[in-house]
Amino acid sequence: MGEQARDSLQETGRDDTWQRLNAYAYLSAPERLEYVAVMRVFCGTLLADLAVPDVLTKLAESGGPTVTLDAETLTARLERLVHWGALLRSSHSVKASSITEYQRSRSRYQLSKLGERIQRDADEVLAGADAAREVSSELLALVERGLRELNELVQRPGGVEPQDALERVSTLFVQFTEFADSVRDFYAYLGQVLARYDLDSAEYQGFKELLLDYVEAIREDAAFRAPRIASVLDLLWPHLPGLLERLDAHARGLSGVPGGSGRPEVRVQRSRGREKADWEGFRGWFTDVDGQGSQVDQLRDATMRALQSLLSNAKRMLRSASGEMSRRKDLLRLARWFDEAAPEDAHDIAVAAFGLYGARHLGVPPASDEAVPAYTSWWNGPVVEVPVALRERGSRAQRGRASAMENHSAQKRHLQEVARAQAEARRAAADELRSAAGRFADVRLTSAALGLLLELLATALGNARLRRTEVGDLDEAQEFGLESAQSEDAELGIRLTVRRSSGAKTVLHSADGDLVLDDLELEIGRAAGSAGREVEVSVS
Repeated sequence: MGEQARDSLQETGRDDTWQRLNAYAYLSAPERLEYVAVMRVFCGTLLADLAVPDVLTKLAESGGPTVTLDAETLTARLERLVHWGALLRSSHSVKASSITEYQRSRSRYQLSKLGERIQRDADEVLAGADAAREVSSELLALVERGLRELNELVQRPGGVEPQDALERVSTLFVQFTEFADSVRDFYAYLGQVLARYDLDSAEYQGFKELLLDYVEAIREDAAFRAPRIASVLDLLWPHLPGLLERLDAHARGLSGVPGGSGRPEVRVQRSRGREKADWEGFRGWFTDVDGQGSQVDQLRDATMRALQSLLSNAKRMLRSASGEMSRRKDLLRLARWFDEAAPEDAHDIAVAAFGLYGARHLGVPPASDEAVPAYTSWWNGPVVEVPVALRERGSRAQRGRASAMENHSAQKRHLQEVARAQAEARRAAADELRSAAGRFADVRLTSAALGLLLELLATALGNARLRRTEVGDLDEAQEFGLESAQSEDAELGIRLTVRRSSGAKTVLHSADGDLVLDDLELEIGRAAGSAGREVEVSVS
């Protein structure tokens, strides 16, 4: 593989990692509670796409901080979740009674796989982050028993039945994964507790019993089972490749679907125990295979460190009870230093002892548009950027040569190309509308053409002239009807005229859905100032 190809693969891997990590952004956003409530709505459905009104209804039923959300704010939240990768867009044809309702309902959203995984883990952390999880030590005995039975079946003449072996392997790895996860969670909680230095006697007594009884029981059970499991694995290991081949031949799963594993863009995560790497990790938990020690050895070391931390806390509590924690001698020594020191040295001693640095008054005026009242606290006031020269040297004078003027020609060319592409896209949309006029029922507009049509339609309705129709005498109500509505874009050479016609129905098909206009007729033609012969076509 060439150097350029390797760089391309590394860049693709970095982009993929950045995109996955970006999906966690909604958990740290200022509106994180609203985002979590919205994600819980999507996690409560399976393969369902929801529009903004559907999400609003479900949020109102669940209550919480999202009850006051309006449709516009919720749409912005959903678009941010799509940008982060937690949600995906879903196309769906809609029928709306107004343009606003159509624009709001045409965008539907569904949950992405990464977003569902992140929200599920977040809910699990929120539900029991501070609780001590029990270690499922009974699963270790089941793992040993299942491994022995599997080894005996493999050693028999003819081997084990593939379906029976598949069920035993799946059960074995489910039990082992649950046991390993519970051990990690419990020891993480234990480390959090032992890091505290504010335990009183009652808390210390409870944690002492927890460590001396529960932790020691876990360590002894793991130390007893580990050699037995390791010996069975040594017997099974030579037969493992053949066993995995028989399992693959019997049930390929997603890997056997046509195009499932042969296409690089479709990645399949196989069940635990179907790959040799899973068995190597399983074996490394009980046996030292790489010289770094097994997980059982690390479990024993962690238990010893926990007991040492417990003894340190006990010594601290004994010293505190006997008065040895008094700082009287230290304070008297510090007072003597202050008494004997010169005024300049006394300031240095105070800084070293208490970290109380003197205030530095810097004459840096705030921005002109940030007039801060005198009663505003420094905690809540705006931050003023202090120049580096003033902060480091106490001088505003510039040093060194002035930097050369930055060349923005590349940015200008890029902006010109973007503007040129946007203008070309609008001209193509206008040509598409003119060519499709009169036969909208038979064609399917692109998103750009439909967007231009909605833009012209909104402008025309804003410029509409209304006619007044009197009903009966002057004291009765009066009706206002749409006489005509027109808008045009001279640069694109297109004009749209809208007239009201009772019973008319205009249907526009597009890539984003169908738009139905009731009691309206459209006329599309060239603008008055555009080149070429003016052509008008009526659409109803």
